[in-house]
Order: sequence, then C-alpha cells, then structure tokens
Amino acid sequence: MELLAVQLKQDSHCTVKDLAREHGVSVRTIARDLSLMRDQGMQIDADRGRGGGVRLDRNWGVGRMNLSYGEAVDLLISIAVAEQMNSPIFLASLGSVRRQLVASFSPEKRKKVDHLQARIMIGVTASTYVQASVTTPPKRVVQALHQAFIAQEGLEIRYQREDGETSTRHIDPHYLLLKYPVWYVVAFDHLRQEPRTFRCDRMRAASATGTHFKLLPKKQFGSFLVADERLI
Repeated sequence: MELLAVQLKQDSHCTVKDLAREHGVSVRTIARDLSLMRDQGMQIDADRGRGGGVRLDRNWGVGRMNLSYGEAVDLLISIAVAEQMNSPIFLASLGSVRRQLVASFSPEKRKKVDHLQARIMIGVTASTYVQASVTTPPKRVVQALHQAFIAQEGLEIRYQREDGETSTRHIDPHYLLLKYPVWYVVAFDHLRQEPRTFRCDRMRAASATGTHFKLLPKKQFGSFLVADERLI
C-alpha cells in the first residue's frame, strides 16, 4: 500500500483500472487497498465520470518510511560517511536526521540495526596511493557481499591480490571497515584458518555458501581492525 500511496501522491490522475494494470493485480485488489487506506485516515479523492480518477490529497503526507533493517543500516552508513567529510554547509543537520531516523524505528528493528551497525567501522581516509588503485566492484559481487554480511552467511570469493594473482577463498564476513573511498571486509579466511582483510573492489566474483557463522568478538581480529577506527 505504501507504493500505491506514493503514486497517488505524485500522480494527478490515476484510474483504478490503470493502477491495477501497472501493479499487476486485479481492480478488486486496488479497490480493497484504497478502502484500507481510507480506513487509516488517508484522504483519497475520487472523481466520477469520464476522465475521472483517484488521488491522494496533495496536502496529505505519506508518512514515515518503512525501511528494512538492512536498508536502514545502509542509510545510516551514508549519513556517517557524509559526516566524516566535515562540510560546514549542507551537511550540518545530519546528526539531527540520524537521531530522527533511529527514533522512528520500532524497538525490534532498532535492536537489529544496532547489532548490524556495530559490525561496521569508519576509519581514516585512504592514502592517495591506495585511492589511485580503487576500482568499482561488479554489482553482483556487491549484492552477494551485502546479503551475506547481513545474514551472517559464508561467501566463496575469487580474489585478486595487488600483484595480480587470483585465488578462490571461503570467508566469513564478520566486519566491514571503510577507509574512504575503500571498503574492506574483515573476515575469517577458511583457507588460511585465520582472520584476513580483503579489499571489496578486488573481489572478482562472490556467491553465498549457504553456511551461517557465529559472530566473533572484535578482539579476536586484533590488528585487522585498526586502532583509528570509529564506530558509525
């Protein structure tokens, strides 16, 4: 219903039949959703006759976003990275935005977000030497890493070292570290049977293994979690 509410807010003219076709549902389903939205207090206007349609009153706010905890953490990370830039203009209110975002979460979602957020660190900016070698990882690799990190699931990756040598590794992505603009995965490497740090942009392929791991405390990763890190 949220997508429907947003569309009704943005479009000045929508017929029930058009909405049903666009969302791939029946006219009856759209009519039911419109009825539920009215029951929730949304002011939905309907114009009868030829050329008529339905719309959400333009003065009505759609309401708070319903983010998944993965999406919420992504947004919090973006805010934290922007805050690191220390810009005196345009970014000055980000602290207030972050507090309002967290306050809008349900207690259950806040607990999940806190758990995931505690696994992400932001450190100092990468050196110019490192920045010069940064590339953009394939989208499918980013998606696989994102999902495995949230679900605490193992990953099989094809990783290219600085010297160009490529190897296949099975890793458990415990923590993420950003040294802007470079992201690192602080993981348990099953090949070496010890913690290792992997640059995300050097992952050439990644796929979930289907095995889940128990999160290890930061102290077990020692120097791999650098001393200048800052929790987001």
